[in-house]
Amino acid sequence: MAAPASRLRQVTAAVIGNALEWYDFVVFGFLTAIISRLFFPAESEYASLLLTTATFGVGFFMRPLGAIVLGVYADKKGRKAAMQLIIALMTVAMALIAFAPTYAAIGIAAPIMILLARLLQGFATGGEFASATSFLVETAPMHRRGLYGSLQMVGQSLAALGGALSGALLTRGLSLEQVDAWGWRLPFMFGLLIGPVGMWIRRHLSETEEFLHARKAGSKAPSLAKSLAIHLRGVLVSFGLVVSGTITYYVVLVYMPTFAKTQLNIGLADAFVAQVVGLLCLTAVIPVCGWLSDSIGRKPIIITALASYLLLLYPLFSWVHANPTLTNLTIMQAVLCSSIGMLFGPISTALAEQFPPGVRSTGLALAYNFAVMLFGGFAQFIVTWLVHATGSPIAGVYYVMAGAVVGLIASLFLVDSTRGAARKPLQDPIS
Repeated sequence: MAAPASRLRQVTAAVIGNALEWYDFVVFGFLTAIISRLFFPAESEYASLLLTTATFGVGFFMRPLGAIVLGVYADKKGRKAAMQLIIALMTVAMALIAFAPTYAAIGIAAPIMILLARLLQGFATGGEFASATSFLVETAPMHRRGLYGSLQMVGQSLAALGGALSGALLTRGLSLEQVDAWGWRLPFMFGLLIGPVGMWIRRHLSETEEFLHARKAGSKAPSLAKSLAIHLRGVLVSFGLVVSGTITYYVVLVYMPTFAKTQLNIGLADAFVAQVVGLLCLTAVIPVCGWLSDSIGRKPIIITALASYLLLLYPLFSWVHANPTLTNLTIMQAVLCSSIGMLFGPISTALAEQFPPGVRSTGLALAYNFAVMLFGGFAQFIVTWLVHATGSPIAGVYYVMAGAVVGLIASLFLVDSTRGAARKPLQDPIS
């Protein structure tokens, strides 16, 4: 068993690397309005946005492929090896975007370069969630799995916060001309500079004891098809919960600056301020609810979180649309992000606990990435289309509410390892 000091270093390294990995991914979403006019010029702002959000979504088609390849790699070679490979791939993708000439400079080759970068990003992130979550949960003491697993979502939240801060500094510190000329590249270049730091951090991780125990025991993962058949319940439950979480993440968090600018007529600079406040609330609530889930269970917190933001979504969006001020937008983001933090606290551990170590990265990666590809990757595209098709600026809220309903149904079938006879070490499969 690892000493507490050693475990702390391991977890810190994993969370920092995870935050760096997701940073570039969310920055692209935050800067959609800027990237659309530089790389996807069209006859209207709507068409330009649609092309950019579609490109954002296309990267998600690679995530299931990345999930299979990197998930199997993590289950065979180890969590550490997979996490090192993932951050190296993301650094290459980041460089492609940071140095890509615009449409005005090289024409159609510009959006093609962005598309290639998005495909590589999608492949890399396809294995990140499962590998990092497996590492954190397997590193944790049994009575702190919820807290440790929640740090996966803290890493994603910190990445989103870093992206929002970059956007806020960019739009407040530079003129529109400067942003279009060179300023938009700065957040990506910052990510490119810190990419090698993430690789160095992950190089010094130690493999988890549970993975080493499983490999020493000679346990081999079954074929992909057999794994899905054996753990079908876990895959379906995980899929449903991730549907809710990914729609929420990409609409309420990533899409919000674009929504504020295009539908509320709130400037990007102010929208990023509201986003920073909301993400601070999210980051604070996640570990608290992860810690609570070790005492009162994952399922009660997940159900409460889903029900609360399902009830809050429409009233808050309607209120902000009727009264589009920075203060009201900030209040809405703080309330919604706190509610989302309740869900994100226990969800990573709850998903990991549906699979045994031998197939954990593969099973979790497949369920997670197919849900994200189908419902999260094109969330911005779907919302943009819904707003245009219906004429309602808040039409996207129905998409988020539908996702919450799917999550509530899935949560009813969740096996909660913190309750009663189900409380057991992670090396024992939960069937």
